[in-house]
Amino acid sequence: MTKRKDLLAVVTLLLLCVTAIPGIMSIDFSHAISFLNQYGQSVSIYGYGIYAFDSYFKAPISIGTDFCILFVLVPMFLYTYIQYRKSNDSLAELKMISVYSVALYYAASIVFGVTYNRLFIAYVVLFSCSIFGMFMHIKKIKWSQTIQVTKGLIVFLILSGIALFAAWLPDIIPTLLNGGTLPLIEVYTTEITYVLDMGIIGPLCFVCLHLLVKKQSLGTMLLAILLKACIVVGIMMIPQTILQVVSGAEIQMPVLVSKSLSFVALGGFALFFNIKMYKELSNEITEEK
Repeated sequence: MTKRKDLLAVVTLLLLCVTAIPGIMSIDFSHAISFLNQYGQSVSIYGYGIYAFDSYFKAPISIGTDFCILFVLVPMFLYTYIQYRKSNDSLAELKMISVYSVALYYAASIVFGVTYNRLFIAYVVLFSCSIFGMFMHIKKIKWSQTIQVTKGLIVFLILSGIALFAAWLPDIIPTLLNGGTLPLIEVYTTEITYVLDMGIIGPLCFVCLHLLVKKQSLGTMLLAILLKACIVVGIMMIPQTILQVVSGAEIQMPVLVSKSLSFVALGGFALFFNIKMYKELSNEITEEK
């Protein structure tokens, strides 16, 4: 059997390392610089490393993300790619789509959300490789399997979709009413996390549920993407929270803990449903053979 190849996967893996390692090496909380931003607010920038011009609040989050990317997503992506090369089934193709989607989420977050720095070209190329790599596998996959839609899965998708709006709308609504800006807008002009979570991931949970109920195979593909994203984000919240606490960034501890725990919990449930889904799909494919 000829081993399948994916050059974009190799480039994506390398770029994940290239973008994450400088972030991890930027840990030094002693260089903060305060100034007035364009909104007249007194804010602090990080002042060190690749995130020197990012806010003191956001930089530890970005560094925590980089830890997760290097020590969780990179090994996960590499393992998935090795399995893909060894096998010749649609299940391996589906797994490649799911890891590409997580790489795309990360790439979109940094290319649109991080203050311009020396890695900008790497961010752009990573974004390009991850989106076209995902599209390539979506085009190649021959997928007809669906999974059983249990009450637990229905509740999970509904709660996940609602949670993403519930997490961020309380920050946004007051600014719409008083005509101001976000309290933590700091050196930025918008909040990319809100865009991705409320504009794509949240609605995708409900679209996925609709397709699964209608027994359409696209629903299974979307579920694989959502579950993998939830798992990685759940893990990602741990180093993000730790580094925010260690940095001493000003944030209400109850808010930090509640948001972190909610995403970690969703990640745990996503892991359960992910294992269950692939087991069910594997059994279906075996029976068809």
